[in-house]
Amino acid sequence: MIDIVRVDKALYLKVITYNDADEVFGLIDANREHLGVWLPFVRLTKSVKNTLSFIDQLKKSYSREMVFTICYHGKIVGLIGFKDIDRANRKLEIGYWITTENEGLGIVTRCCKASVDLAFKRMRINRVQIKCGVGNQRSIKIPKRLGFRYEGTEREGEMHSKNFIDLEVYSMLKMDWSGR
Repeated sequence: MIDIVRVDKALYLKVITYNDADEVFGLIDANREHLGVWLPFVRLTKSVKNTLSFIDQLKKSYSREMVFTICYHGKIVGLIGFKDIDRANRKLEIGYWITTENEGLGIVTRCCKASVDLAFKRMRINRVQIKCGVGNQRSIKIPKRLGFRYEGTEREGEMHSKNFIDLEVYSMLKMDWSGR
């Protein structure tokens, strides 16, 4: 089992645990307006109890999902994880979010790079994809920066409140990864 992934001197990923619930909920709550624009789970996360339930679901579905806290200088600043892990077809999707005050520092790009490396090298995954809401320019820059290929738009791919939004789909194959 993978518990910690060292990204660099100041940055590491740690598998989320129940002990992280208060801190993660606090970050979501403090960044609610900012995160809620692109992440539908934010409006449903109303208490630490909701975060504990999320972690509980992750523990039950470990073979299909893995979520890490993003720890920068020893403090949690966001989450990154693998979802829809399909071991039979050796593919998965990466999702991520970070607090407003830690945007623009390259943290998510470095964490995505480490996550892709983990998927290809240790998990024997062949295909990694990232989906970003159309118009979420900060998020879209990350797969582009890492050399992912734009595959198209998943029309009405995610429900946000009462409306669907389109998602840009980016992918990277193991044979294309050079560890950028």
